[in-house]
Amino acid sequence: MNGADAIVFTAGMGENCPELRERVCTDMEYLGIKIDNEINKKTWRQSNNVELSTADSKVKVYVIPTNEELVIASDTEEIVSKK
Repeated sequence: MNGADAIVFTAGMGENCPELRERVCTDMEYLGIKIDNEINKKTWRQSNNVELSTADSKVKVYVIPTNEELVIASDTEEIVSKK
C-alpha cells in the first residue's frame, strides 16, 4: 500500500471505545499516525464526524458514526422487494 491516507473508526467499538482507538494508534508514529488523546477520550456516542489526528499527523484519523440498523433495514427492503 505504501502508506495510508486515513484511518476510520466506526460502528460499536470504533465509535464508543476511546481505549481501543488509543491502543490501535499507539506506537504508530513511524507511519505518520498521531492522535490527540484528549479529543479521543472525549469522543464517544457522537452524532457527527470527529477528527482525532493531530495537526502534524501525516495520516488523518477519524471517528465516523454509522447507522447499522438503517443499512440493514434498507438492504432487507431491497432484497424482499425483488420478486
